Amino acid sequence: MTEVNDTIQRMLADKKANRRDFMAGATALGVTATSASAMWTGRAHAAEPKKGGHLRAGLNDSNTVDSLDPATFNATTMIVVSRAYRDSLVEVGQDDSAQPALAESWEASADAKEWRFKLRPGVEFSNGKSLTTEDVINSINVHRGEESKSGAKGVFEGITEVMEDGKNTVVVKLADGNADFPFLMTDYHMNILPTVDGKADVMSRHGTGTYLLKEFEPGLRAGFEKNPNSWQGDEFGHVDSAELITILDDTARVNALLTGDVDVINRPELKTLGRLKRVPTVNIIDVESNLAFTHPMRTEGAPFDNLDFRLALKHSINREAFVEKVLYGYGTVGNDQPLGPKMASYDPNLSVDYDLDKAKFHLEKSGVTDAIKYQYADTAYGGAADAAQLFLEDWEKVGINVGLQKEPKDGYWTNIWNVQPFCACYWGPRPVEDMILSIAYLGGAKWNDTNIDIKRVNELVVAARGELDQAKRTAMYQEVQMLISTEGATIIPAFGKDIAAANKKVGVPGKLGGGWEMDGGHFIKRWWMT
Repeated sequence: MTEVNDTIQRMLADKKANRRDFMAGATALGVTATSASAMWTGRAHAAEPKKGGHLRAGLNDSNTVDSLDPATFNATTMIVVSRAYRDSLVEVGQDDSAQPALAESWEASADAKEWRFKLRPGVEFSNGKSLTTEDVINSINVHRGEESKSGAKGVFEGITEVMEDGKNTVVVKLADGNADFPFLMTDYHMNILPTVDGKADVMSRHGTGTYLLKEFEPGLRAGFEKNPNSWQGDEFGHVDSAELITILDDTARVNALLTGDVDVINRPELKTLGRLKRVPTVNIIDVESNLAFTHPMRTEGAPFDNLDFRLALKHSINREAFVEKVLYGYGTVGNDQPLGPKMASYDPNLSVDYDLDKAKFHLEKSGVTDAIKYQYADTAYGGAADAAQLFLEDWEKVGINVGLQKEPKDGYWTNIWNVQPFCACYWGPRPVEDMILSIAYLGGAKWNDTNIDIKRVNELVVAARGELDQAKRTAMYQEVQMLISTEGATIIPAFGKDIAAANKKVGVPGKLGGGWEMDGGHFIKRWWMT
């Protein structure tokens, strides 16, 4: 009976199924036509957003040093917070396209060097202040210039000027054309903030979003109430209120869902996902993604400045084993470059051999004999501890001496990543190539966590931005992939999926945005309570 129920639930969850197919399959399993019809009707009703209720989420990826300053955002919790009470000019829709947000429309010059964004009229911040072009210009400038400390500085370095044209249009001029520029404006750092004393108020609790930020305790919790004056209120913002609770421990996060302390969690532990799927009250949310599991090696010092040593580490990694034993099949083999399989330019023919003889050759050629340290924490990604053991076994086979060091979860993103020589990391999915390349793979970029500087990559990334011929852009990006894979300094054994788990009383749209996990970070405003 349990197997029949599991099959029925899978059929109901299949977004491609129609009523006829479901009725035929259910009756074949012994379900009466009347019962099957009621199940299908219930499924249809559950898919319709309902208003009201309180949504509680338990999230990984939060730190006590978290700040409302969007320049500092680097992980899911703060992305979700900002998506709930702030907006961007453009957002990634549930079909992964660039959708109007605070900009109701935009247009580009023929060479894609000038973009004009027409602001949506009548929008107010939660303190009653009207949205102005000054707010937009100052918000963009947070991420520009020599003094900017923004993690997205690299994304917006191509901007040469931001100006207003009348009361409702912002003009952005670029040094080089960029056909994907509207997607760059969806970057999670790109919050539109109110202006105070001539500058963007980066710490403001007043936003234009669907919810009001009522409580914020970094690393602990955040609370929201519906914004009655939201410009998106007719389409989104289904629950009356929402609460985010930080639960860094994987087991505790799952237990909180099972006991009803929270309604939804991100990143359920993959090794337990099979059992969690069999819980009748739980819905597993599984979205194809460009999520990359990365392991950066900083190249400003030995031994990671040695290309042969990096190649020895790379060729000794069994990537199929990583997908099987760490991701439990929820991913695809990676090739040491960050452009994922959902991107238009992804090169499926590029691979990195698991070749112990080749690894030994490069190790001997490198001349490196000293031990190295590899640091990790499960907040880097679920299964990071298992991955560390798997890597260690691989490296020992070729004679690389590695010491593993597990780090505290809190503070990992400020104390370890982008600081220590070799560690575990992940890069959340971006919708277009330039958003990840400019932020982390151009020489000098703030979040270039390997400090790599490949001249040809720098040239190609800039050239590809302005190339309007898609075939030519794809060829450029595929050369970039090859160069980063062969000359770069990060091990990317796999691309993963965005996975969450929710109580079945949480309504989830039939299509989820893949610009980041948790429906692109928008789940508070897009999901509902049934």
